[in-house]
Order: sequence, then structure tokens, then C-alpha cells
Amino acid sequence: MYLGITSVSPLDNYMLCLTFENGEQRWFDMKPFLNHGVFRTLKHPDTFKTVRVYRDTVAWDNEIDLDPEILYPNSYPPSHKAGSRQ
Repeated sequence: MYLGITSVSPLDNYMLCLTFENGEQRWFDMKPFLNHGVFRTLKHPDTFKTVRVYRDTVAWDNEIDLDPEILYPNSYPPSHKAGSRQ
């Protein structure tokens, strides 16, 4: 089972600020995805900024979305640096 997303905001440096249905806010780094397949189109900042909540996960205007099951375990609280995820 996974936690659904209730809100998402694009941040600088291809980061997403995610709020999960349990109220927890976490950051998700999109950079590792940007050189693969359809995700390459998200390198364009205007496209990246079109992120929105769609069916408990995140999606973009060009119909790209992420499996919600990867978001929580691969994100981290804003107070942690990317290199020290927990």
C-alpha cells in the first residue's frame, strides 16, 4: 500500500515538494529521471512546472506521471539534505 499525494509544488533544481495524505511533507528529486525516456521532456522548466496532483500521484500536462509507490520511499523530509535521506 502507498500514501497518496494531496498536493505538489515544483521547486528549484528539479525538486518536487510533496504533501502526502498523512499530512507529511517531503521532497522528491526528479533529476535522476530526466535523462530517461519520456522524462527528458521535463528538462524544460516550463514543462516541469506544470506538475499537478492526479489520482493520488503526480502528473504533468504532457501526460507523464510517476508510480505513486515510488514517491514516498524515495523522498525525504525538507530538513534533510539529499545525501542523508532517511
